Amino acid sequence: MIRVLVVDDQTLVRAGVGLLLRTAGGFEVVGEAGDGLEAVRLAERLRPDVVLMDLRMPRLDGIEATRRILERQPSARVLVLTTFADDANVYGALGAGAIGYLVKDGAPEELVDAVRRAARGEQLLAPPVLARVLRRALAGHHQDRAPDPSTASARLLSAREREVLALVGAGLSNAEIGARLHLGVTTVKTHVSAAMEKLGLRNRVQAAVLAHRLGLVDDDFNPVPEPDRP
Repeated sequence: MIRVLVVDDQTLVRAGVGLLLRTAGGFEVVGEAGDGLEAVRLAERLRPDVVLMDLRMPRLDGIEATRRILERQPSARVLVLTTFADDANVYGALGAGAIGYLVKDGAPEELVDAVRRAARGEQLLAPPVLARVLRRALAGHHQDRAPDPSTASARLLSAREREVLALVGAGLSNAEIGARLHLGVTTVKTHVSAAMEKLGLRNRVQAAVLAHRLGLVDDDFNPVPEPDRP
């Protein structure tokens, strides 16, 4: 059972998210908070596995609340759920330690899947957020022309690992990659972990950035087919 604390200054949003998680099964909504200060207090007392965090709230915003929660409870996973996907909020939340960033216009089943993935420690970003992160990271890479050792190490990847890396770069979850390639989720995790270890990467965002640098994904986040090898 995944223990979730729902944080949002709108009562209807908190009620709707709570109902969605309870109906999906496998979740226990241990508390609700209407502002950042209350979120910090409840997180310390209730010890949730995942905190669903809004950003713009009274008394204390979600970015500072995220920072304080993780200072007191490093094992918690803070998953941002907000209307705003501008650079200041995205990088503020990720810099504070949020494991993921979702926008409220997503499908209900995507939110349920995201909470499960966050509880497992998977870093995840909504597609428009991932696009912002990648474009900024790639722009910085082009300005700094120092060689990237991960790019050189890409030749160590197997064909399947490159295929999986491309789908990570397209923003797919492990379950979505498994469905696309007809593989079990455990097998996908093994390939992702092996690729990241070979490339010296720490998280999926770094993996997605490298997939773009290697040309495995195009600008529209579609995997680029590998050329036929003789």
